[in-house]
Amino acid sequence: MKQLYPVLPIRDIVVFPHIVVPLLVGREKSINALEEVMKGDKQILLATQRDDSIDDPSEDDLYSVGTLCNVLQMLKLPNGTVKVLVEGVRRMQVSNYSREKKYLRAYAEDLEEVSAEIDGKEIDAITRVIVEQFEQYSRLNKRVPEEVLSAIRQISEPSKLADTVAQHLVIKNEDKQTLLETLSPLARLEIIHGYMENEMDVLKVESKIRSRVKRQMEKSQREYYLNEQMKAIQRELGEQDDEHNEVKDFENKINALKLTTEAKDKALSELKKLRQMSPMAAEATVVRNYLEWICALPWRKRSRISRDLARAQKILDEEHYGLDKVKERIMEFLAVQLRAKKMKGSILCLVGPPGVGKTSLGKSIAHATGRQFVRMALGGVRDESEIRGHRRTYIGSLPGKIIHGMKKAGTVNPFFLLDEVDKLGGDWRGDPASALLEVLDPEQNHAFNDHYMEVDYDLSEVMFVTTANTMNMASPLLDRMEIIRIPGYTEDEKVEIAQRHLIPKQYKANNVAAKEWQIDEAAIRDIIRYYSRESGVRALEREISSLMRKAVLEITKSKGKVKAVKVNSDNLQDYLGVRKFRYGLAETEDAVGMVTGLAWTQFGGELLTIESVLIPGKGKVTKTGKLGDVMQESIQAAENFVKSRAAHFGIMRESFEDTDIHVHVPEGATPKDGPSAGIAMMVSMVSILTNVPVRKDIAMTGEITLRGNVLPIGGLKEKLLAALRGKIGTVLIPHENEKDLVEIPDNVKQGLKIIPVKNADEVLAHALTQKLIPVKWQDKIIAGKAEPKSSEKRVEH
Repeated sequence: MKQLYPVLPIRDIVVFPHIVVPLLVGREKSINALEEVMKGDKQILLATQRDDSIDDPSEDDLYSVGTLCNVLQMLKLPNGTVKVLVEGVRRMQVSNYSREKKYLRAYAEDLEEVSAEIDGKEIDAITRVIVEQFEQYSRLNKRVPEEVLSAIRQISEPSKLADTVAQHLVIKNEDKQTLLETLSPLARLEIIHGYMENEMDVLKVESKIRSRVKRQMEKSQREYYLNEQMKAIQRELGEQDDEHNEVKDFENKINALKLTTEAKDKALSELKKLRQMSPMAAEATVVRNYLEWICALPWRKRSRISRDLARAQKILDEEHYGLDKVKERIMEFLAVQLRAKKMKGSILCLVGPPGVGKTSLGKSIAHATGRQFVRMALGGVRDESEIRGHRRTYIGSLPGKIIHGMKKAGTVNPFFLLDEVDKLGGDWRGDPASALLEVLDPEQNHAFNDHYMEVDYDLSEVMFVTTANTMNMASPLLDRMEIIRIPGYTEDEKVEIAQRHLIPKQYKANNVAAKEWQIDEAAIRDIIRYYSRESGVRALEREISSLMRKAVLEITKSKGKVKAVKVNSDNLQDYLGVRKFRYGLAETEDAVGMVTGLAWTQFGGELLTIESVLIPGKGKVTKTGKLGDVMQESIQAAENFVKSRAAHFGIMRESFEDTDIHVHVPEGATPKDGPSAGIAMMVSMVSILTNVPVRKDIAMTGEITLRGNVLPIGGLKEKLLAALRGKIGTVLIPHENEKDLVEIPDNVKQGLKIIPVKNADEVLAHALTQKLIPVKWQDKIIAGKAEPKSSEKRVEH
């Protein structure tokens, strides 16, 4: 039966039957309702608000199921609020509200619990589980009083047990309201079981977190305590001053250094941060490292530059044999730099094959000028931060290689060698070649900004020199450098280098006396010819080192019987084994379709054999030998030129109609490309089509055009060296390359007969063993087609 009850809206709590709960009441209408019930039967209806933030709730803001409570005690406090103690009696269903000015009232009726027949064993089981589970929960949640746990152990009624446990669970009010509205005791116990399982999982995780945090705090406190003890002991022993002295040391260093205004302001700013930080703070280590870098860099310290050009020339001559043109250019560069007193000129780039002495030449320049030598290897560098450094936001960040090199040099004007600049790569981490643009630009490098240092650093007094094997570099980077080519060495130069530098160096490296091991000049030449085909001298040095090691082993194993080892041409193979290379790839006899060309590689010049054969077919030209696109186009140009001048060369028309030509360049595993073998291809085709042999002692290089002109090529010195090494007697070169002969060593020009040629007729006149006799083609037109006569008359040319 519905009755009218005063209503007390409550926030942030749900009151269950059988539970005594203290409440603080501050709203005027709620106080009026309490005062009214204290005059009568002291019963009031508690309804929980849906939204705790509403001060004056309406009927829609309250849940429809509440709890009828007895007011046990009411106490007015000095601040105007009322403290009240209520005891839940039973669940009530609110049907409608009666809003009055003083307080809220509602019509409500009792909610009877569902009393379906339930197995007593099931009730006992679930009751026992809930009690045990709540005990575990109370151990994890220290806010559950011990008396509540004792009271729960005494409860045997399922409904009262469920309400009591629900009241003390730390769950959301929505979940508690769901339990209040659930009328079946068994269902309430099952829901509570699920809530407690989830809550205990959360409490276990919280417990683990608290334990871990506590252990970390204990560890940090212990480390701090021990560090303080250690510092105190060290101070007593006079080994360490306190943190104030460290800051003072930094301040003295910063004031003593002649920093730029920007760098000094930045350093003092970081020092101020360090002074305000705890010594144990992680950020303090970062700031300390930064200040150490600031203080370690050279800001004004300079090396005394040697201005004695005669001494510089002497050092270059002593440490490097040959390379006269290269040394002359370096001396010009040094002379200008000494007069200008400022490094505003272009950056030198030494380009040449491996082993010709680019890096050692850089060391000699540093030695000659009196600068500190710093080498920075760029091979395989793919990250821009390797050049510019990492920003200090990253853990373990450091400055880039440029700043590292300046710290290592200790002066603001060192010699900085950027080795293998053509091996720079780029990927998603950035392009280091682009980062080098600022470094190598004399107009910009006075304000180089490293990401770690965050201040401008002056690199304008640094002498930068780069090295590379090829000119395969970014165009902007190439534009900032002056290229000095270092070609390969001649055989005579290699012999001198071995006798002057390599053998004395290996004497010292292997601890061998000069009287214990000797090698004659003929054996050195054999090593150069048969064991070390290269432009430089690295392989030559390895073979000499191998000979010396074998000599040391022989002397040691003989136990004094062998006093010295002498190496000559006769016993060289006993030490180095069978010959690795053929010296002189020139043909031993004149051959049809066989031509010796000249090729350039990054390791120097090479002889290139070109072969052609005729096979039955339909006039097709087959090209093999792993040829690149440019070389294949060069063969096609040579083919069409030969076809266009076939009658002039004495080639019968049938040769193009019923035969195929196969052009092959041996060593098929080696990629080949470039147009400079054009005239060699043309000579090979003419030779095989006319059956006229090619001279065995001649080699050639040059690009052929469709009109038969010979165009210039590159790498002339390396190609001529290869011809000399291969015992070629005559070399045909493009007429426009005749001007480059001034740079060719005299011994090369004396050992070769070099003939400049302008066109294909001159090439064929020198290359073939016989003079070509032209033929006259007489055609007749049949049904629109040209048809040759059976008799074609040869005409003397």
